[in-house]
Order: sequence, then structure tokens, then C-alpha cells
Amino acid sequence: MQQTEGLGNGSCSAPPLLSVQEIVRSDTENVPERYIRNPGNRPKSSDISLVPDKELPVIDFSLLAKGDEDERRKLDIINHGADEALPKIKTATRQFFDLPLSEKEKYAMPPDHFEGYGQEDKAEGHKRDWNDLLWLRTMPPHSRNTKYWPLAIPGFKESMEEYATEMQRVSYEILGNLSLLMGMERDFLKELHGEVKQGTRMNYYPACARPDLVFALSPHCDNTSLSLVLQEDNITALQVKHKGMWVPVKPIPNAMAVLLGDVMESWSNGKYKSLEHRAVANMEKPRISVVSFVIPSNEAELSPLKTMVDDDHPIIYKNGVKYIDYLLYKQTKEASEDKNVNIDYLKIEN
Repeated sequence: MQQTEGLGNGSCSAPPLLSVQEIVRSDTENVPERYIRNPGNRPKSSDISLVPDKELPVIDFSLLAKGDEDERRKLDIINHGADEALPKIKTATRQFFDLPLSEKEKYAMPPDHFEGYGQEDKAEGHKRDWNDLLWLRTMPPHSRNTKYWPLAIPGFKESMEEYATEMQRVSYEILGNLSLLMGMERDFLKELHGEVKQGTRMNYYPACARPDLVFALSPHCDNTSLSLVLQEDNITALQVKHKGMWVPVKPIPNAMAVLLGDVMESWSNGKYKSLEHRAVANMEKPRISVVSFVIPSNEAELSPLKTMVDDDHPIIYKNGVKYIDYLLYKQTKEASEDKNVNIDYLKIEN
């Protein structure tokens, strides 16, 4: 049963937090060592591909919903019908990170736990990303742990619920069109997830005196089926990897970037790649982002669909790997090695 009474008012208990936001408030000139990347692992201008904006494909959701074939292979999504929900969730995100640290700490993620306020868990000595976050389970409704929801913020609950509902609608439409592209019935991929789960991550990225030394978000691929990324309108920070170069994704007002994850790469037998991405910091001003993750059930199987395998496209991914097993492997490996683990674990060994 969904619990709401008596929660969402700061009932969490966790150790004192590292907060980049607070670091910058007390010292705008220096970057602590735990955030400074090794010389060979820093953002470099030579790695940036200056692809013209017109070459970054944009999905027109109104056409996608009508079955337009050309709209199914693109990146940013517009005309999605969530026009009212997106500004509200941005406002809710800013309101949360504007709270005093003592208030935000009431929603802190416990040790070895992913939900709540804080930073991504890193082993001792591993470099941290230049961001603070609030991670919430948002769908299905019965999965919500509202003790991590800052319900004292007026309208937060309503804004998050509206956003979660709209992101579920949009993601189901995308999954339906991907199903058709893979030669299946429209609901196939949705059903393949089992109980479709949704997580929402709200991010705060402070300005940084030395953005050349840090990553706002480390290069990685998502261990989801897809992710919907809502950016600040006037700050280009998200970058996707294409042909060995990093391509800046310039925000389009009221649009979202659609990133496919490891799960979709496995199901498509590698045709639809998990999109490696990262975010860079800037010196001028802080920014926020909000990401909606579409997540399979723990028992969902990661296996290439039969329609994606033929003589010209032999199977290259394992059959029958449970999602939870892959997730635990990836999280454990990344925690120990301090780097993104790619999808090779799911590939058949040659």
C-alpha cells in the first residue's frame, strides 16, 4: 500500500552529507581534490565534435504518435503534450535545492542506498561528480517512498505526480514505436518490462571555478531501457558520444532528450545502441536537470528479440540474463573500478 501519512516531512536518518552546493557557497575559487579528475580523464576541447545543431535529430511527438517512420530514430522530443508539467517540475527542483542544507539533509539517502538526497555513492578514493541529486521512485504509485519526498514544499507532490504521469505516457508511446520498429506488436516492449518502473532524478550542478578539471556527470551509459532528460533552456552541458567524439546537445525549450539504455541495446541485438553521455560544468552559473528513467522489473529477461536476429544479424548478446543480475554486476563493478562498465557483460564471448 502506498504510504503518505506522516512521511515526506524529513523522517530520514543518514550521516552528514557531502554537498557540492555547500562547498561552492563557502569557497567559489577552489575545487576539492575528491572532484579533480586525473589528467588523462578530464573534459578536453579536442574531444568535442562541433556538429551543427540542425544535424542533431528532433522527434516531433505529434508525428510519432501518428506512426511517422522517420520520427522513430531521433534524439530530442518536441510536441510531447507535457507542456504544463515540465515547467512545474523545474520549479519544484529549484525550490528543493534552494532549501537550507539542514532541511535537505532530512531527505538524505542512507548508506548503500540510491534513493533520497545526496550524491552518487562512490568508494573511498574514487572521484566524485560535480553535482547534488534527489532520486525518487515515482512509478508505479505503490512503489513511492514518500519519506524522501519534500512534501513541505507547496505543490511539490502535485508537480511530481503530474510529471511522473506525463513521462509514463510519453515513454509508453516511445516503447510502442520501438516495438513496431523491431517487428513486434505495439505493446510488446512494454509487456517485456514486466511491471514498468520509473525513477526520477533531480540534479543540481553548481558553477565551478575550474570546469576543465571536473565532470558534472561522468561518462556512462544508463542501465535502463530509456531515459528522458529535461535540461535548462539556456545552458548546454549534456554531451553524447558519436563516432568517438562528444557532441553537445543544445537544449531546445520545452523539449527532452531521449537516451536509449543498455536494456534496449540487448533487446535489439545491438541495433539500437545504449547512448554514452556525460555532462560538463561551467564557470558562469548553476543549472538543474530532471531525468525520468524507464526501468524493467527485476525478473525481466535481457535477450535479443527473435525479430532482431537473422543470417545478416547473428546473435551477439546472451539469452536469459535477468535484469537484476546485470544491474548488480554493473553497480558492483563500477563501485570497485571507478569507471563506467559498458554492455560487454551481456555480449556472447567469442
